[in-house]
Amino acid sequence: MKRRMISGIALALGACAPSMLLAQSADMQDMPGMSMQHAEHAPQTDPHAGHHAATKPADSAQTHDGMDHSGRDMPATGEATLPPNDHVPPLPPQHVMPAMTRELMSTLMQMDDDAAMGMLLFDRLERTRSTSGDYATSWEAEGWLGNPIDRLWVKTEGERGSDGTEGRVDVLWGHAWTSFWDAQLGARQDFGRGPARQWAAVGVQGLAPYWFETQATFYAGEQGRTALRLEASYELLFTQRLILEPKLELNLYGKDDPQRGVSSGLSDVEAGLRLRYEFSRKFAPYVGVNWTRRYGDAQAPGAPVFHARETTWVAGVRWWL
Repeated sequence: MKRRMISGIALALGACAPSMLLAQSADMQDMPGMSMQHAEHAPQTDPHAGHHAATKPADSAQTHDGMDHSGRDMPATGEATLPPNDHVPPLPPQHVMPAMTRELMSTLMQMDDDAAMGMLLFDRLERTRSTSGDYATSWEAEGWLGNPIDRLWVKTEGERGSDGTEGRVDVLWGHAWTSFWDAQLGARQDFGRGPARQWAAVGVQGLAPYWFETQATFYAGEQGRTALRLEASYELLFTQRLILEPKLELNLYGKDDPQRGVSSGLSDVEAGLRLRYEFSRKFAPYVGVNWTRRYGDAQAPGAPVFHARETTWVAGVRWWL
C-alpha cells in the first residue's frame, strides 16, 4: 500500500514538472531587465558571428523613439548654445607667433612694466578772499613723467595778489624705494617778492600709515641757508564723490631772510580744509577755508608787508590730465 502511494505521488510530480518550469520561465521574462535574447546564449558555429552582432550600431531613430524626453527643453540640431552669462569666447589666434627671445617678448608685451607715462595735477587752482578784504589767486600743481619706479617731478606753488607774486618751483628726480615711498633729489627756485633763492633739495614722499599723504623735503642754499618743508593731507570720504580734505604745511628755516619775510626756526604754518565734489576723478570743484600763521618780522627793513595771522575763504577747482 505504501509503495503504491509513493509511486502515485512520483508520477504526479513528474507530470507537473514541465508546466512549472514553463511558468517560471515566463515569469522571469516578464520581470524588468530580465528580457534576454536567447540567440545570444545559443551555440554559434561561426566564431565571428558574435563580433558582428556586438559591433553593429543601433538605429539612432529607433533608440531615440524609445526614450521619454517629456519635460526637457533640448536645443534643435545645429543651434548654438551659450553659457548662462551669454559670454561669447574670442576667436582663436589667426596667426602663429614666431619664436622670439625673452628680451623681445618682454619688450613686445611690456612685461617689465617700464613703459613711459605722465600726469599733470592741479591740486589747487583757486580764488581767495581774506577776512581783511584782500583778494588773491593761488595755485599748487605737480606733474611727473617716467615709469612706476623712476620719475621726473615738477612741482610749483604760489600766490598772486595786489602786492605782487610769490612762489616756488621744484624739479626733482624720484625713485620708488618701497611700495609706498619715493626718495627725491633735485633743486628748488624761489621767485617773486624779494630776491630769488636757489636751493638743492632732497626728501621723501609717500603714503604714511592710516592713509596720510606725506612729504618731507630738506633744502640747502647759498650762504649757508637751510630749510625744511613738511606737508601732510588726508581724504575723508562722505560718499564716493563728496570728499573733505584737511591739509597741514610747515616751513622751517635755519637763518633769517627778512627780504623774503622769513624768520629762523618755524617761519610759517598753514592749515586748510577743503570740501570738493568729484563730477569725475579728473574734475572736482571745491570750497574751503585756510588759516595762516607767519612768524617773520614785518617791521624789518626791506621786509614785505604781510599779516601775522590770516584767515581766507577759498573756491576753486581740482583737475588732472
